[in-house]
Amino acid sequence: MDEMIVREQLVALLKKEHAHVSAARALEGLDAKLRAVRPSQGMKSAWEELEHMRIAQEDILRYTLEAGWKSPKWPEGYWPPLAEKVDDAQWESAVSQFKADLDALCGLARDAKRDLTARIPHGEWRTYLRQILLVADHNAYHAGQIVQVRKALGAWRGEGIEMT
Repeated sequence: MDEMIVREQLVALLKKEHAHVSAARALEGLDAKLRAVRPSQGMKSAWEELEHMRIAQEDILRYTLEAGWKSPKWPEGYWPPLAEKVDDAQWESAVSQFKADLDALCGLARDAKRDLTARIPHGEWRTYLRQILLVADHNAYHAGQIVQVRKALGAWRGEGIEMT
């Protein structure tokens, strides 16, 4: 098995759209007035979903790489406070941080010096591969939630997924 093929497939799983919409596309072009809107009871806003993804992804990445990392308190530390409005600076900062951590995870996946099946020294039974797959799975789920929020708000036009 070619290890680099596996590594690039992990990056594709994190960033591309093979079986799900990418987080980037789920967020793309959302009207600023709709960022903090919860379309119905029981649904989160696009902002809440984005911030949850960002916080969880950062936690998984930092936990994986930093032995002294302290995770937020579960579950409240993984969700932002309810917001009536999300300004451009908040939105852009969250998107930028999300993308930077996603790029760092892709770097981890591509790092040929790191055995992805090795247990993380401080990570109990967890492996690097498990952490990458966990982020990919979590992000795919919540990107789908953002699409559902946008559909409920009448703000989704990206129905087809480009199979690349």
